[in-house]
Amino acid sequence: MLFAVCVKVQHTQTFIAFFGLIRKKKCASHDPQKSFAILVAAHNEEQVIGALLENLKTLDYPKELYDVFVIADNCSDNTAQISNRHGVRAFERHDLSKRGKGFGIEWMLRELWKLSRSYDAVVMFDADNLVAQDYLIHMNNDLCNGSRVIQAYLDTKNPHDSWITSAYAVSYWYCNRLWQLARTNLGLANYLGGTGMCFESKLLKEIGLGATSLVEDLEFTMRCVKRGIYPTFNYDARVYDEKPLTFRASWNQRLRWMQGHFDVARRYFFPLLWQGLKERSWAKLDTALYALNVYTVLITGSVTAILYVDMLLPGTPSLTSIYLHIPLVMLALGFLSVIQFPIAMILEKAPLRIVKSLISLPIYLISWYPLTFYAFFTQNNKQWSHTQHTRVIRIDEVQKQAS
Repeated sequence: MLFAVCVKVQHTQTFIAFFGLIRKKKCASHDPQKSFAILVAAHNEEQVIGALLENLKTLDYPKELYDVFVIADNCSDNTAQISNRHGVRAFERHDLSKRGKGFGIEWMLRELWKLSRSYDAVVMFDADNLVAQDYLIHMNNDLCNGSRVIQAYLDTKNPHDSWITSAYAVSYWYCNRLWQLARTNLGLANYLGGTGMCFESKLLKEIGLGATSLVEDLEFTMRCVKRGIYPTFNYDARVYDEKPLTFRASWNQRLRWMQGHFDVARRYFFPLLWQGLKERSWAKLDTALYALNVYTVLITGSVTAILYVDMLLPGTPSLTSIYLHIPLVMLALGFLSVIQFPIAMILEKAPLRIVKSLISLPIYLISWYPLTFYAFFTQNNKQWSHTQHTRVIRIDEVQKQAS
């Protein structure tokens, strides 16, 4: 029964993805009026933070309406000094007992509220990011149109560096178009992606970030949806994120994500499920199922592995698969699940040179199964693992590469 539920959850996304094939008309535009505090989370990022700060200084938005602050969180390098040299105030935090991005942001918000100047919204980036020039224009429009929590389009700034960065790029195009945009078109809640996020200051003061797990973005998404506040997605606001160059670094990063996902699923799945059923809220039910997704990967992956082992053992297989009972249906669903990735690449006008990554993409996708299995047994690990960034790329290079 549980396996059947997981299969249904897995293929629900296949159905939802169809609603990402089209883009609706843009919402109303507004003159710049909202003020922003831009927070840059940094832990030993002296190699890359300069490029981001240069980028943020040139955003196409009135300079008097935004300020940039760097959270130099438990840094042992020159991150704070480099920030100050760029004319950006760095707030240095030293607390080894509370390590991780969520703790750093919570601390920084308390410092921000103490300042004499107040801001309409708070934007959060990672130190390795780069930002499209019109980012704040889109955030201003969404805030004026009523959004309280906004997620930008997350792209990859180094998709051609290795096969693993190419795999990340493809999966991000897929998620932006067929997960996020599809949910926007359906009026469901969107998901925060850890960076490129914009929050109404009033909301943060009311409820706090309150997210210090290994996946603070997912945790805050759940907190918002539980309160009836649905994050929105801005397809046109682009943020470029640096991806790990090696499979090992990717494994460590994704392991942290899955460990945190198990933690969040345990705490939010049932409350959101009951609320969704009681209120007949499709948005809350969809978010609850998203929380369950980590268990879906775990269970379907484990059952599939057991079935393959049973088939390889001598003699007649003692277990039967659901695929044997409705082969055409399952074959069609499997085909649709796979074809979504090249469809997303076409819709997002991916560079032609990235097409070759489809050959190695299955390795990246399949690796989620053993990774999730391992994360399940190590989910009590709360230690933050830092991904080192050393690839210095500037926004003009990213835009030239994309064109």
